[in-house]
Amino acid sequence: MNNEDLVHLYLDDMRRCPKGFALARTGEECIMLLRECKVDILSLDYELGFESKMCGRDVVMAIILEKLYPREVYLHTSSMFGKREMYQLLYEHKPADMILHNGPMSDETLHRIAKAVDQA
Repeated sequence: MNNEDLVHLYLDDMRRCPKGFALARTGEECIMLLRECKVDILSLDYELGFESKMCGRDVVMAIILEKLYPREVYLHTSSMFGKREMYQLLYEHKPADMILHNGPMSDETLHRIAKAVDQA
């Protein structure tokens, strides 16, 4: 599989999706995309509004139970409780080669991904 087969995935019910990412507005949609795509970078929100019966923790549990681990995970949620819960679960169960960040993507990372899209 080459880099063109990889997807960057952004789970959030309200925020604007960064350039270069596929957007999932609900937990159900995020899990479906994790099952169907090879995800390189995943950025997770915790509170997903009224359209989703799930929260970010439910997505994390599906990742763990179904072994849907992306290469790298960021937690961009503003919920401190949710961030702590998702981080602890992922940290305890992640494979050694998965990179886990306890916060959102840096501007540098976002610009790098957007620039790669422009050059493709």
